[in-house]
Amino acid sequence: MIRRILQNFATRLATAVLSFAIVWLTARYLGATGRGDVSLFVTDCAAMLLFIGLLGGSSLIYLAPKRSIWLLLVPAYAWATLVCVVGTAAVGLLRTVPLLYLGHLLALSLLQAYFSINTSLLLGRKQEASFNLLNLLQVGLLAASMLLAFAGLQWRELAVYYYATYVAYGLPLLLSFGALYRLPDRWAGGLGLRDTVRELAYHSRGAHFSNILTFANYRLSYYFVAHYADARALGVLSVGVALAEAIWLIPRSTALVQYVDLVHATDKHAQIVPTLRIARLTLLSTTLAVVFLCALPAQVLTVIFGPEFGAAQPVILRLAPGVVAIAVNVMCSTYFAGTGHYRTNNLAATVGLLVTLPACWLLIPVLGINGAALASSLSYLASMTYLFYRFSQATGAGWTALLPGSNDLTYLRQLLRRGTAA
Repeated sequence: MIRRILQNFATRLATAVLSFAIVWLTARYLGATGRGDVSLFVTDCAAMLLFIGLLGGSSLIYLAPKRSIWLLLVPAYAWATLVCVVGTAAVGLLRTVPLLYLGHLLALSLLQAYFSINTSLLLGRKQEASFNLLNLLQVGLLAASMLLAFAGLQWRELAVYYYATYVAYGLPLLLSFGALYRLPDRWAGGLGLRDTVRELAYHSRGAHFSNILTFANYRLSYYFVAHYADARALGVLSVGVALAEAIWLIPRSTALVQYVDLVHATDKHAQIVPTLRIARLTLLSTTLAVVFLCALPAQVLTVIFGPEFGAAQPVILRLAPGVVAIAVNVMCSTYFAGTGHYRTNNLAATVGLLVTLPACWLLIPVLGINGAALASSLSYLASMTYLFYRFSQATGAGWTALLPGSNDLTYLRQLLRRGTAA
């Protein structure tokens, strides 16, 4: 297991570095306003991708070992197309945006949706190497295309981000079809399609509703800042958020392996002990990373991103408690998702949203982007508290089960030796 965790972590670390490069490129060459425009576009795309998961998402991973991937792909693609069309129309009705913006939003959301569906099916078949490689290629192509346009061609407009994203998702999408075709599944003329659609819809509704609520907790503040402030303020906030959330690659790397193992395990209860051990080490690593990030002075941010972004430092400080809370949240929610208890994750995300809405409404008009960061931390802490309470009820583990001990560090050293030797 340690090799898989290390491989996932290495891939996600490389992805995080490249994602940081994307944040840096947009901030450095487009300024705070341009960075804010990119962040709002990314948020619009991500919102549509969430609703796509109502007939796909993590349920594709859950059902991939049991069903033909081609029977899963057909309804997932059809639903994704419908959501992207309706979602793009909704953005056009709710906000005043150029027609060109809507065109890019529709095309790029479709590319991202199809790519996500394909890679989820690969992951469900334990094709983790292909999954990691394709995702790494995607973010690498985006960073490289933007660097070429900004620094090489001196083309410094928002349109660069759009065209670079076409390249970044188009090529990996084509390659993902090749990886799927190499699997033993073959199209059987639609036999069993209706049952597959019904099963996918049943699992997706419960599994993915919490993701929609969680996204609202993560990104609702962006729309409040865009409304009460401007794109420049949103750009500064997005840099602080990007740096803080980069640390989540630690819990997400371990949770990815944990989820796949839980889905395939016949004895779910036997997974509690390894889950808690990994959770303790994950929480320790996340906390150390957060402390390091908080120690960075504002001058470092201005040197890296530009003079407008020193204001992101207090944003990071206010996000710090929430980032640590998410480490616990991710591990617990992965356990409940892997054991099919989606309602618990839904309720935890609802608790967070009940905090997010009033906190954004009260804090952002007064404190601006610092209020947005504080609202996020309060939401994450509330959601984590409820989720771990339910996890404790289900497993008998108390808060002290999250405190790492000498045995955990010894275990980690042993695993690292074996993983390195292998």
